[in-house]
Amino acid sequence: MEYVTAVPHPPSRAAGPSRAGRLSLAVALPAGALGAAVALLATRQQWSEGTATVAGGAFPLTAKGSDVTGVPAALAIVGLAALVAVFAVRRAGRLVVAGLLALSGAGIVAAALLGASDSSALDEQAAQATGDTSASVGALSHTAWPYVAAVGGVLILLAGLLALRYGRLWPGMSGRYERGGSRPRPRRAAPAVDPDRPEDLWKALDRGEDPTGA
Repeated sequence: MEYVTAVPHPPSRAAGPSRAGRLSLAVALPAGALGAAVALLATRQQWSEGTATVAGGAFPLTAKGSDVTGVPAALAIVGLAALVAVFAVRRAGRLVVAGLLALSGAGIVAAALLGASDSSALDEQAAQATGDTSASVGALSHTAWPYVAAVGGVLILLAGLLALRYGRLWPGMSGRYERGGSRPRPRRAAPAVDPDRPEDLWKALDRGEDPTGA
């Protein structure tokens, strides 16, 4: 008596890319959204502080991230819009939008790191407080918020890189609507007309049908 050993079928080749697409999407979406939120939040916080010497003594000065540079906040909004738009386009358009998403993240990182040591915003405040255009801020110090903004930029950059690499595997926002709209809707079968019932004949005439079936 011969025994037949069942040979397991090899996994489908499409399973790997499909899983990679789902995993990358699950990482990119929250990373991009969180990165934009973190960058926007960080630009509203205090980035630096110092003092200006006036007649009455030392005058305290503070500068928010938006006072230092408006680039991170603007690019965070651009990145968030690109994150949404990447699902509304296909093929080459998706690559372009994904590239914009990645560039937005990189720009936030660069602007935030440059702003971490910038003193121009406080220098302007010192000049206004003292009335001396050549005045500069003293006792300058910086907070960690510029680096928090940079972390937000890194998250957006990560989302953009994932979109560039795996975006072709992601679903489109309008895909199911296009598939559904391309199929003709099945036509309802006309109800049977009983020639012995006058009301059925009138209903058939109202629908533009020939009740005689000719």
